Amino acid sequence: MYTSFFGLNEKPFAITPDPRYLYLSERHTEALAHLAYGISEAGGFIQLTGEVGTGKTTVLRSLLQQLPPNCDVALILNPRVTPAEFLLAISDELHVRVPDGAAGSVKALVDLLTHFLLDAHGRARRIVLMVDEAQNLDPDVLEQVRLLTNLETATQKLLQIILIGQPELREVLSRPELRQLAQRITGRYHLEALRQRETIAYIRHRLRVAGATREIFTPGAMRELHRLSGGVPRIINVIADRALLGAYTREEPTANGALVRRAASEVYGRPVLPPWFRGIAIGGALAGAALVAFVLWRAWPGLDGSGDAARPVAVAAPAPAAPAPPPREPLAAVLAKDSAATTMDTAFGSLFSLWGTTYQPGGALACEQADAFGLSCVWQRGSFAQLKLINRPAILSLVDAQGAAHQVVLSGLDGNDAKLTLGTGEASVPISELADYWFGEFLVLWRPQTAALRPLRAGMRGDDVRWLRQGLEQLSGVQNAEPAGDYFDAGLQQLVEDFQRSRRLAVDGIAGLQTQLVLDSALGLPGAPTLAHAEPQAGA
Repeated sequence: MYTSFFGLNEKPFAITPDPRYLYLSERHTEALAHLAYGISEAGGFIQLTGEVGTGKTTVLRSLLQQLPPNCDVALILNPRVTPAEFLLAISDELHVRVPDGAAGSVKALVDLLTHFLLDAHGRARRIVLMVDEAQNLDPDVLEQVRLLTNLETATQKLLQIILIGQPELREVLSRPELRQLAQRITGRYHLEALRQRETIAYIRHRLRVAGATREIFTPGAMRELHRLSGGVPRIINVIADRALLGAYTREEPTANGALVRRAASEVYGRPVLPPWFRGIAIGGALAGAALVAFVLWRAWPGLDGSGDAARPVAVAAPAPAAPAPPPREPLAAVLAKDSAATTMDTAFGSLFSLWGTTYQPGGALACEQADAFGLSCVWQRGSFAQLKLINRPAILSLVDAQGAAHQVVLSGLDGNDAKLTLGTGEASVPISELADYWFGEFLVLWRPQTAALRPLRAGMRGDDVRWLRQGLEQLSGVQNAEPAGDYFDAGLQQLVEDFQRSRRLAVDGIAGLQTQLVLDSALGLPGAPTLAHAEPQAGA
């Protein structure tokens, strides 16, 4: 993946709520303070709302790591339950023992919880109920939530309740039949999207946590990330991750605004235009109208200011130029010609043909058909540099400006040009243009020299280890009088590391599938098509 390319320890923009990556903007700081208040102070409800992806769950998980030692929390993540199931879930979270006969009785469950809460109060324990995705609570469950707040002593409530949900939660709680519950809400806070300066700080924060030591997004790219995400952290993460993958496939050390727009187009499934496009479009329309008016003014008889019709002016004909070569068709036009030529079935048909076999659409799965011919499918994410190292025809997954997906076969690489096979046709496009449509996903076929197909590491034994040793010794010029052994020892690990280093692969001493693919290509074994000369091979 792209982490080692950018010098990162891990992916910085994963969408899982990892508290290590929590960026405390002003809004997040206030939200965390509101939740902390709900735990430390006696009261009714605390309500926290926010749009999807604004970081509510991440704030919640961060709070759980900062709980005071005298606090017990019941966290309900799936509120689509009946009142009895809701009370049973609270009991499970608080480790309240529920007899079998009481599991379906609301009254019995409330009695058990009341006894538990009174006992916890006597031990100076604070009990907090947190309900995530609370906008999904049914009205009868919300009424049960309200009744739980009746559990109190003369001085304080026995149970603190924090409701966390999307903006619809505010609409739910504004219903007339829930006004008694709404009146008990002592704190409300709405978590909004990040401002532009906060978005930039958020991006830099996550990159630093992941191990970045330099700027990876240009200033323009970060502004575009804010504009295209609306400042919503989850969307920032998704677009930023795709943009880094795009930069990696093009082997560019930084991601710019164009790459961010391309990534957003893929995420949204529609074209995303630069911010200045609308202004240019309006200006172009005005300029076009002015040009039409000027042409009409010059062409209309009697309107040239002299009272006479405009007289034609003789213009010398230009000297004939040498015929220009026919223009190469843009990739966008190639992809738009025939959608049936860029399906997965069509791509597999072309790829199988290069290996001298025939793919049967509608039959067994493509990779099962390949296996019957002694071939194996390998899905990878990588760059053009890796494709050159693997040197095998590959199915590339392309995304056009409209967000539509296309599967084409990369059947050749020649300097700065790529040869694509689309159904029965072919096209030659610049690699730089192809990179605008490709985000690193590809599939190759290869013929393993052994039956096993697995990553190989120190301590393993088998025919595939023997093949690995023979191939690396052959490439490194090692003369071995004895037959190659089938045990992966320290000497073989050193050969693997040297090979990986020479091919600019991740140097870990483990011969994964990518290392094996590159080795297979470097050995130049007969019977396999290559990108340098991808011709159908006879007899697969």
